Amino acid sequence: MRRLTIATTLLIAAFSNNVLAWGQNGHRIVGQLAEAHLTDTTKNALVPLLEGDSLAEVSTWADEMRSAPGEFWQRKSVRWHYINVTDPKNMHEHIHADISSKEQVQNILDGFYYTINVLKSDKTSIDEKRFALRFLVHLVGDSHQPFHAGRADDHGGNKIKVEFFGENTNLHSVWDTHLVENENLSFTEFTSFIQTKNPELIAEYLASSPADWLIESNNIAEKLYNAEQTEMKYQYVFDHMPIVKTRLQQGGVRLAGLLNLIFDASKQHAEQKLSKPLFSEKAN
Repeated sequence: MRRLTIATTLLIAAFSNNVLAWGQNGHRIVGQLAEAHLTDTTKNALVPLLEGDSLAEVSTWADEMRSAPGEFWQRKSVRWHYINVTDPKNMHEHIHADISSKEQVQNILDGFYYTINVLKSDKTSIDEKRFALRFLVHLVGDSHQPFHAGRADDHGGNKIKVEFFGENTNLHSVWDTHLVENENLSFTEFTSFIQTKNPELIAEYLASSPADWLIESNNIAEKLYNAEQTEMKYQYVFDHMPIVKTRLQQGGVRLAGLLNLIFDASKQHAEQKLSKPLFSEKAN
């Protein structure tokens, strides 16, 4: 059986400027939506880590910090945002639950394990936990953007030129920003339109792990690749906005579920499948 191949060294400098997922509004929608699903215990645990900010506010931090000086932000942090997949069936084989150092992170799935381990550990500092929380909020958003689990050879759709209502852009950017912004909604308005309290739907979303989320994204990306659409107008928006809304809704619910698992020991029901492959015993 072929192993999962992860291309983390392919032209990182060229890719790094175009790896933003969902744009600012998309990430804020995920963060805002998640807040409605947090338990009181989790909300209290987040207070010292958020320092007065909301999940929506910190959701874009990992992208904003890529303008900061230093090797990590300029060269290494880009690899945290995506994974290139050649065989999604083997995604679950990529389990590095014992990751305890930023230097070990080679892709978004490693980033999940690192940030979760830091947040669960009683040996990590408050600054390390603040870093981990801000990055984790962002990674959940990234994992639900289809082209952050795309192909290496086109840099997750960045090299595929398309037109969106006559504007020259690329496939990655259409799914990052253009489709969301085309709704002409603030992130709070968008969130209120897609918010859900359906317990069956929430349970369905939570019965999954980050590897599953990336497999879902890869499956969507492959369908979009195979469609080979380059001129995108009203029909494209009509056909694909339901997918965008579902992915943002899933991201928000799953972010809340993940944070509840980390910070609220009583929150152990539908998320059991989520917790088992993620949490390392070494983090305790």
